[in-house]
Amino acid sequence: MGRVPAKMHTLLALLLQLLVASIHAIEWSLPDVINSIGNVGTSIVDPSLLPTPQGLLEGSKQLIAGYPFEFVSNSLNVICSQALASNKIKSKYSPDINKMNFQLQTACEKKNFPLTSPESMWKSPLFDVKKKVVILATGWTTTVNGSDTIEVFSKAYNCRGDVNFVAVDAARFVDTLYTWSAFNTEEIGENIALGLVKLLDLVPVENIHLIGHSLGAHIVGSAGRHLQHLTNQTIPRITGLDPAKPCFNEGEALSGLMRGDAHFVDVIHSNPGVLGKRDPVGDVDFYPGGMSPLAAGCFSVTCAHARSWEYFAETVFPGNERNFMATRCNSISKLRDFRCPGDEVPMGYAVPQNIKGNYFLEVSASAPFGMHASVVRSAHLEHCGLCPESTSTTEVPSTTTTGKPGSWFSG
Repeated sequence: MGRVPAKMHTLLALLLQLLVASIHAIEWSLPDVINSIGNVGTSIVDPSLLPTPQGLLEGSKQLIAGYPFEFVSNSLNVICSQALASNKIKSKYSPDINKMNFQLQTACEKKNFPLTSPESMWKSPLFDVKKKVVILATGWTTTVNGSDTIEVFSKAYNCRGDVNFVAVDAARFVDTLYTWSAFNTEEIGENIALGLVKLLDLVPVENIHLIGHSLGAHIVGSAGRHLQHLTNQTIPRITGLDPAKPCFNEGEALSGLMRGDAHFVDVIHSNPGVLGKRDPVGDVDFYPGGMSPLAAGCFSVTCAHARSWEYFAETVFPGNERNFMATRCNSISKLRDFRCPGDEVPMGYAVPQNIKGNYFLEVSASAPFGMHASVVRSAHLEHCGLCPESTSTTEVPSTTTTGKPGSWFSG
């Protein structure tokens, strides 16, 4: 790699600002663009030759709202790789394990426990040593308070009632400039692993499941690798939900989540090639709706990036385990042409942990997203997992992410 200018971080920041501004511009103007396309088409082309309205909508949104950002994302990725190779850019905020917490969430309570003393968590009356432990790490600009991702996962797992649900509070160390946050993922993962070492004194490793969205996917991958180094024990399962793409490349300083970080690594790609990685990185990689950068029902990459955790969380609720049935295949087009002869398997909570390869499936544009979902069952589960004392006054977090302007890479 060539010499990196001293002000590379400024260029990275400008690129990110350009991308965010472009995302917002597309979201605000897309309906007008689609209407204009329709008006022009009907005035100069034989109506019988036009695609269906749905086909036009899908094609237009992918071209206008998805692919331009893939180019910007690729450019950012190259610049970030050069910066990492040059050692010219360091994170402004280095992770401090003393400021990081595990947050145990029950239906009625949330309580923080320092990563440095996780034994205080298992001594808590809120922690059930007989249950398994699910630990969730989310993405850029996300904290344990005020995160839809964490709230929905907490609700789903507390509805199921058979695990201790724990969120990782990385404080301000993933709440800064994206590149600084990306540089912190490896060290944050190491800090989580140090906390898990003490947790293993009481909880067997086979009872731990790590889940991460966006940057969080790379954090839990790092945690799995470091735990292997520290204890010679391997986490049985790590789930990556649209692992972040920019700055993470195999063979480089930030390789991110990869096969081998756990006995079984399953990955859901919902914004491939833009905010999320396109290439398979797990033992099994799922591509809901195919390789297109925008998921069904989304008009922005932020919406598509969030779909991965929405899909997974939907499957956690009892009865929803088989909402998303996928088939091993090479592409969504082959799946639609019935050219993928293998058996269907569930994506998400109940994925078989002996499968390998790339799996494709269709999804709905609105919640519930699984093609095998039941609207009646979803309505029945509306208050499941909430504190009984608050169900009459607490608004249930929505599991539907819109295409409206929002925080890029938020979890």
